[in-house]
Amino acid sequence: MPETEVLEGSVRSRNGEVRAESVTEREDLFDETYKEKDGPKPPMIIVWKNVILMTLLHIAVICFLISALGVTAGVHRLWSHKSYKASLPLRIFLAFANSMAFENDIFEWSRDHRVHHKFSETDADPHNAVRGFFFSHIGWLLVRKHPDVIEKGKKIDLSDLKADKVVMFQRKYYKISVVLMCFTVPTLVPWYLWGENFWVSYFVPGLLRYAVVLNSTWLVNSAAHMWGNRPYDVNIYPRENKLVILTTIGEGFHNYHHTFPYDYATSEFGCKMNLTTCFINFMCFLGLAKDCKTVAPEIVLARAQRTGDGSARNRSG
Repeated sequence: MPETEVLEGSVRSRNGEVRAESVTEREDLFDETYKEKDGPKPPMIIVWKNVILMTLLHIAVICFLISALGVTAGVHRLWSHKSYKASLPLRIFLAFANSMAFENDIFEWSRDHRVHHKFSETDADPHNAVRGFFFSHIGWLLVRKHPDVIEKGKKIDLSDLKADKVVMFQRKYYKISVVLMCFTVPTLVPWYLWGENFWVSYFVPGLLRYAVVLNSTWLVNSAAHMWGNRPYDVNIYPRENKLVILTTIGEGFHNYHHTFPYDYATSEFGCKMNLTTCFINFMCFLGLAKDCKTVAPEIVLARAQRTGDGSARNRSG
């Protein structure tokens, strides 16, 4: 069978024979004879079944966002720092979302995080970044806690957490809630609703999503304590890290956060690159959250000028 090569407007076989090729013989060339019809366009008809299916197909992303919010808006900004107040329905949602994240129950996570802030980069810090990237990222979970971490953790005031019935309920039934929210729901929803392969459902929205959430959170403890600028306080380890900002939906403004830990936005820039702050603002709009704590711009500026590394003057906004 002779080989051929295509030239513009013609076909040449390997024996040298050239023949003309009409546009009608090609289905992949633009048809210049087509003219759009005059008049109004036909109405767009939404295929809602496909809209719903395409939305559900992204269940792994949805599970990631829910899990992340359970950490960022929930156990971190609400329960660890008390930077805003949440209604009972919102607290229940964030507790379930926190169980989906599977990073220890709210009580234990908040206790360790308060110790981390109070004794950052010392032996009493659960994930002391001075001990290196690996330790602060995951190594601290692979070894027994330093005695100082345990000692200081016993002295932290946790009365507000003990008084929160949602927190204590989740702590009591944490293992069951993790099995349900972290693994069962992400696996069964795509498998049952649209017939996804069971093991694909288990490994993608289940295990893969869980691994991504874990490493995103761990990057706050490791990368955001090592790499980046320090616009607000050059004397502390935490940095502003754009990668961590993106992977944690807003938690990478870490130099700001350790300088002003009570600010609900963890940043002076509001919703910019901060989906968690957008979520909290939306909850306030719905009446499910209130009393968000912030820092006055003049205080932020004064602190940056006094202890920052000078990069605040060069930021884009």
